[in-house]
Amino acid sequence: MDWSLIGQGVIVTLELTALSAVLSLVVGIVVAVLRIAPNAALQWIGGIYTEFFRNIPLLVVLFFFYYALPNTGIALLRLSAFSCAVWGLGLYTAAYVAEVIRAGFNAVSKGNTEAARSLGLSFLQTIRYVQLPQALRSAIPPLGTLLIALLKNTSLASTITVADLFFQADFIGNRTFNPDILLIAGAVYVALTLPIAGAINLVERRWAIKR
Repeated sequence: MDWSLIGQGVIVTLELTALSAVLSLVVGIVVAVLRIAPNAALQWIGGIYTEFFRNIPLLVVLFFFYYALPNTGIALLRLSAFSCAVWGLGLYTAAYVAEVIRAGFNAVSKGNTEAARSLGLSFLQTIRYVQLPQALRSAIPPLGTLLIALLKNTSLASTITVADLFFQADFIGNRTFNPDILLIAGAVYVALTLPIAGAINLVERRWAIKR
């Protein structure tokens, strides 16, 4: 068995996970802010985003970026398979991140928010300096769960020719006719997720808000 291919697949999987996680966190925070904004139109936009991505399969999102966007004829939308996977995974996961962050916003004491507004802070300043730091701390456990789910979801990137861990394992299996390769791939996924889970537990014990 070619372990170098497995190693390459692991690197691609970790790259996909890291880039998609950053994208989903940034977009998720923006969407969460829209959901609690004092403007009905902004709330509607945030709600449409979350409901749209939460109610369609991730595979459809990936296929849209890889197969549909290039057919628009716009050169800027012709992305590499890896870029399509990052955007698809990131935007899809952002819908779930947004709901987690929004729940964190709702968990912030109204007294803190009212105190910030009484001091003359604007809505965005209150979000930035008061609500967001507390919301992120309270959201550490569910965000960690989403990160682990995101890592596992990267396996779907193989359907658009991204050479991730599952793609390489499937390639080796088809070439060697060895079904055990899927068990090995599963063990590698476990080896990747367990340290992440441990790191999340450490962060949670240090930074999460105690209930």
